[in-house]
Amino acid sequence: MYTTDWKHEYITTNGIKLHYVTHGDGPLMLMLHGFPEFWYSWRHQIPEFAKDYKVVALDLRGYNDSDKPKQQSAYVMREFLQDVKGVITGLGYDKCILVGHDWGGAIAWSFAHTYPEMVERLIIMNIPHPAKFAEGLRTPQQLMRSSYMFLFQLPWLPEMLIQASDYQAIETAFKGMAINKSAFTQADIDAYKDAASKRGALTAALNYYRNVWQQRLLNHNWDVLEVPTLLIWGENDTALGKELTYGTDKYVRNLQIKYIPNCSHWVQQEKPQLVNQYMREFLA
Repeated sequence: MYTTDWKHEYITTNGIKLHYVTHGDGPLMLMLHGFPEFWYSWRHQIPEFAKDYKVVALDLRGYNDSDKPKQQSAYVMREFLQDVKGVITGLGYDKCILVGHDWGGAIAWSFAHTYPEMVERLIIMNIPHPAKFAEGLRTPQQLMRSSYMFLFQLPWLPEMLIQASDYQAIETAFKGMAINKSAFTQADIDAYKDAASKRGALTAALNYYRNVWQQRLLNHNWDVLEVPTLLIWGENDTALGKELTYGTDKYVRNLQIKYIPNCSHWVQQEKPQLVNQYMREFLA
């Protein structure tokens, strides 16, 4: 899977150094991972799309080999958007195909709304449009599903819980949620544990959640997005209900939704062939 012609590179943008893995040549396809992941989440997509694109799978700020600013205030949407903008222009492009999952998808949604001229196509996986997520958080069932977000507001305790028993919580997050447990090998789980255990990485990742409420991300007036958008959704997501996708077309003019049954939140890792096929069809 992982091959030596994938290059590990760094780019300095918005005052920090970001690590990414790149393969291929052509138009830019920029991939943004979620929590608690890193560029490795896209290991099944990198070789497929490197045939036609310059694929860049980023480590978001605070994760794995990217810089990890110490102050909590560094982990806000305004900074994430400047990171992405700086990566696109720093690589010599003025636009990209933007792909995001989970937190990376939340950043991608906001980026496409803020800089639509820089996004040729938008591909989102298992994260609802921010307006739909805000609606969902007003329902008891989504509040229950999102209860971990409230736990993550606490200082130091979430870090301790995740680190306990050799980062057992990381393994539980992937294998516990996955429908097809064999989608994650022990080597995959170890890679995620290793990335989370880098100094400062866990607190940085949790700081994304700790700043959610202060940023008023969930009470924002969203214009209708004109960028052609594909939303891919694993139907057995225990953290985010499928109903959060209903009515997304109110916010996105040109929208396709592909539901994948018997598949968890980790959609591009659990059903990579199908995800790649849906991406291909959309990009054609």
